[in-house]
Amino acid sequence: MSQIHTLTMPKWGLSMTEGRVDAWLKEEGEPISKGDEVLDVETDKISSSVEAPFSGVLRRRIAQPDETLSVGALLAVIVEGEASEAQIDEVIAQFQASFVPGGDASEDSGPSPQKVEIDGRMLRYFDRGEGGTPLVLVHGFGGDLNNWLFNHEPLATGRRVIALDLPGHGESGKVLQKGDLDELSEAVLALLDHLDIERAHFVGHSMGGAVSLNLARLAPARAASLTLIASAGLGPDINGSYLQGFVDASNRNALKPQLVQLFSDPALVNRQMLEDMLKFKRLEGVDTALRQLLGNLFEGGQQRQGLRAVVAQQPSLVIWGERDAIIPAAHAQGLSAQIHVLAGQGHMVQMEAADEVNRLILAFIQ
Repeated sequence: MSQIHTLTMPKWGLSMTEGRVDAWLKEEGEPISKGDEVLDVETDKISSSVEAPFSGVLRRRIAQPDETLSVGALLAVIVEGEASEAQIDEVIAQFQASFVPGGDASEDSGPSPQKVEIDGRMLRYFDRGEGGTPLVLVHGFGGDLNNWLFNHEPLATGRRVIALDLPGHGESGKVLQKGDLDELSEAVLALLDHLDIERAHFVGHSMGGAVSLNLARLAPARAASLTLIASAGLGPDINGSYLQGFVDASNRNALKPQLVQLFSDPALVNRQMLEDMLKFKRLEGVDTALRQLLGNLFEGGQQRQGLRAVVAQQPSLVIWGERDAIIPAAHAQGLSAQIHVLAGQGHMVQMEAADEVNRLILAFIQ
């Protein structure tokens, strides 16, 4: 029995409408296994590889290098079993005849981030999925809810998942009062109160891990579990020169050497990522907020909050990139938790190894 599969431009995050083909990683006639990386695509947010959702032989490469295509556009044909060239031609012709670029935009725009004012501060959050004990995604220093581009939707299958912009970040209010972990954790709790969420699973990346740990310390009954990804708060060491360099950077040339330290693949730091980050850093109040947090949490290139004891107080999963250049994976050692150190990965492991991270989180919370 043969099957002719069409490989299409994926949609990574709500804002993605198109992607540019960077390079093919497989040749025509080459066998492909499910999960293999077939080609590299660059979007306005990030560069990433398109993985094959099925196995077979790559019979036809449709998209050309440097070609920009809409989400859902045909990239390639992969055949499981036997198929003639004429059969493949027919599948391609039928696909192209019915494909409307951006045609599903109206139904696909679906949920979008919302904003709410709580205690005089604006908080932006993104709420999708329903059912189960909700899961809350908490980003790191200088990040925003888009740090969960590759995680939010896969995790929200049969479960409510909320990502937010912490105070001082993204499109949330920029003014911090104390600029410490308590203020950030209390803002997350205030959002949960607004959403009538009594108890949730928390997934925190980097500084967001420390925020989640601190939240569990302040309000243990609210935390069903903790997933800590390259988390702060578990040891004294941190790359202080990265943090200072990130805060001080005011142009692309100064920012790029900082951001490449976040990834195991420096090519992921594209021009658009740099532009977006500089745009954020130039917003009124951002510089002050970042410097406040830097001084309170990571003064002198050391982590000031030690929260290791909190890990044992609820079910905890710890995920780290082996080659993390910001916070050493060694901080995972000796914790009362499920620990997974992913070989070859860097600090932004939830983006670079999204499928693996999502699988670990879902297995843990289920």
